[in-house]
Amino acid sequence: MKLLLDSTRCQGYGLCQEPAPELIDLEEWGYAQMRATDVPQGDEEAAEAAVAACPNAALRLVK
Repeated sequence: MKLLLDSTRCQGYGLCQEPAPELIDLEEWGYAQMRATDVPQGDEEAAEAAVAACPNAALRLVK
């Protein structure tokens, strides 16, 4: 499973980082940055929660 970020949709709310801090960092202005695109086994729920938390649909999962 991969967690992908469309940085053109990110508005810097930072809501995605709270459920998945091991997958997503926030840069100095609050915009999401991926730590890694591959979601480790056991972090699938966190990745799904991050996708659901984004109000701009900037994140998506690819299986």
